[in-house]
Amino acid sequence: MLNVNGAGVVVHADPETPLLYVLRNDLELNGPKFGCGLGQCGACTVLVDGVAARSCVIPVKRVGARQVTTLEGLCHNGQPGKTQQAFIDAQAAQCGYCLNGMIMTAEALLRRDPHPSEQTIRDELHYNLCRCGTHVEILAAVTRAAQAE
Repeated sequence: MLNVNGAGVVVHADPETPLLYVLRNDLELNGPKFGCGLGQCGACTVLVDGVAARSCVIPVKRVGARQVTTLEGLCHNGQPGKTQQAFIDAQAAQCGYCLNGMIMTAEALLRRDPHPSEQTIRDELHYNLCRCGTHVEILAAVTRAAQAE
């Protein structure tokens, strides 16, 4: 039994299966992406008990009863969450592949530090890879989310 996006779900998977595979293949959640498979790029980032975690390197057995939140779980009543809306408003996407990791990492940061400095935002997102060059817009989006009420 897993707790994903506030709901208990029963999954029949080998305990060593990466959480990412369970989320995408068994639960059909498309927010987290397979990027590098090594926990280095950030495309697969989810929140585990509110902390950003790379789901491609976490065996499902290590999750247990902890709360897993995916990009889909940030929505409220079918509407984008604050961080998601800030990324939309700042047009902080080009190809969108890194977007899941950027948003989930930013969400974890804003939960810990609702008003981070620009340097803190840069430091937090440093290990999320983006090849499209939307870094300025991504920084603007996280700043916008921090200022939103």
